[in-house]
Amino acid sequence: MGRQDLLDANGLSAPRPLSPTKGACTMKAAIIREYETDIEIDEVGEPALQDDSVLISVHAASLNPIDYILQSGVMKDSISLQFPHVMGFDVSGVITCVGSKVSGFKVGDAVFARANQDDAGAIAEVARLKADEMALKPENISHVEAASVPLAGLTAWQALVTRGNLKQGEKVLIHAGSGGVGTLAIQIAKHIGAHIATTCSPRNADLVRSLGADVVIDYNTQAFEDELADYDMVFDMLGGETLNRSFKVLKKGGRLVSIKGQDTDNLAEKHGVRFEWFFMEPDGEMLGQLAALIKNGTIRTIIDSTYGMAETAEAYGALKEGHAVGKIVVIVA
Repeated sequence: MGRQDLLDANGLSAPRPLSPTKGACTMKAAIIREYETDIEIDEVGEPALQDDSVLISVHAASLNPIDYILQSGVMKDSISLQFPHVMGFDVSGVITCVGSKVSGFKVGDAVFARANQDDAGAIAEVARLKADEMALKPENISHVEAASVPLAGLTAWQALVTRGNLKQGEKVLIHAGSGGVGTLAIQIAKHIGAHIATTCSPRNADLVRSLGADVVIDYNTQAFEDELADYDMVFDMLGGETLNRSFKVLKKGGRLVSIKGQDTDNLAEKHGVRFEWFFMEPDGEMLGQLAALIKNGTIRTIIDSTYGMAETAEAYGALKEGHAVGKIVVIVA
């Protein structure tokens, strides 16, 4: 079973007493007690402050497929969870405590971040963040908007800039352009000065064009490999047959970067291109670059819907349906 093989069950069970596990004080959080179990809202221990970290009062957290992939247990051999596990990685809030080795941040600062695995726990009243993995929240957006950015924005930036080395004037195909990663990837590619093609449903065509897409492929009626040719780069977020077909649109020496699948058939060699799969890494400095682009209006956030913490299970159910336009966000406070 691969990481794309997901479980569909995700209910909200009645809370029951849970002993604090991380700190002396307790907080309300969205948790799972074991792999494949339902999400509950219950009291757990607050995370303990560390020298290189801060504690924040959480205002909002956004959802990502990796959350329920980890919940399902399909990756437990490589990434194991400790239970009770607090759901969520993307977070925005206000600093309440600062570790002794932290500089550049102070109590009262509004920040946002994609927490690392040890600090996972965004859908909670309090979260812990490493100082080098967070950035100041842009003043011109809300906590809801800020929480939608970190994982998707860092994934898009690392795929296009760090891994793909996309340059001005190059042609790039970005799959799933109306999704959480895709909406940000289109805007980053447009900022770079690339020519952008993307795939989406007809109902989202106007949106992706407004974000900067030059060519929009209706994946219901058009085969993108028949419409596109001699592209410098493809950014794949779908895997499977979409990944395999994507090699056909690249010119010799092109690049295909994927966050979903592997080149199991060695198609990169066959087509004379470079293939790379990667897993996003938290990076506060890079997040700060994204924040600057948001602040100056180059990048705007796209929010599909918002839910209260009590509706976290419902929010993940909506995410699993796969039709969200932009990001789904849980409002904590």
